[in-house]
Amino acid sequence: MSIDNIEAPQRAPIEIRTVTVNNVLEALAAGMRDLRAGFRHSIAFGIFLALGGWTLALLLVKAHLPYLVYPLAMAFALIAPFIATGLYEISRRLETGETVSWPNIASSIRAASGRDMGWMALVTSFTFVIWMDIAALLTFGFLGLSATSFTAFVSMIFSTPEGFAFLIVGNTVGAAIALAVFSLSVISFPMLFDRDVDFVTAMITSVRTVLANPRAMLVWFAIIGFLVALSFLSLFVGLIFFFPLLGHASWHIYRRAVVPAA
Repeated sequence: MSIDNIEAPQRAPIEIRTVTVNNVLEALAAGMRDLRAGFRHSIAFGIFLALGGWTLALLLVKAHLPYLVYPLAMAFALIAPFIATGLYEISRRLETGETVSWPNIASSIRAASGRDMGWMALVTSFTFVIWMDIAALLTFGFLGLSATSFTAFVSMIFSTPEGFAFLIVGNTVGAAIALAVFSLSVISFPMLFDRDVDFVTAMITSVRTVLANPRAMLVWFAIIGFLVALSFLSLFVGLIFFFPLLGHASWHIYRRAVVPAA
């Protein structure tokens, strides 16, 4: 037999299941159970993210860049799925009845990073930088450079026509960017953690899932946005609880949406 006649093995196509709004709520309930079962490990990820938020917000205020604090909070939805890798491992171990420990969690994160998870993180990080640049341009366009403190910035937003316009346009643009990144990452991050696939395949599968289940995925997107907004209003304290909850629930949505590999 000649080499030309030998065909490379073909991977079976990734099958997408139907996801309903009830499935999303069930995933949220399952995430809550995982949070309670692995509380000591799960809550540590929430504390880590909250500490990161406080540190960056303080640095921005000290650097006289208060207008970037709010878009920074919204941008957490762009980079949080990568940090949630450890939460996926906790949920996976609770599913299979395995022991949850820091060495096991660290080992799983290292293994996932050795695959295409890093490329996916690069995509979302690049989007994060673009979003911060857009937020700065919108601020300069609507409010100028007069807001040099966080209190002055908030006052301008809620007491001037330009501030209201900035709030509407900024939130609309931010929501559009967040929805695009959500479509690319909602399934791809847990899939890259769970399977040895390339990041392009993972992103395509994620978009396919969103297009096949638009109502359920929009509800999930709205829940994430609502909890992120609550976290911002609580000065990032809410992230301590909401972030691990969303991370665990994301794993269960992935498990529902994608047929397991043979």
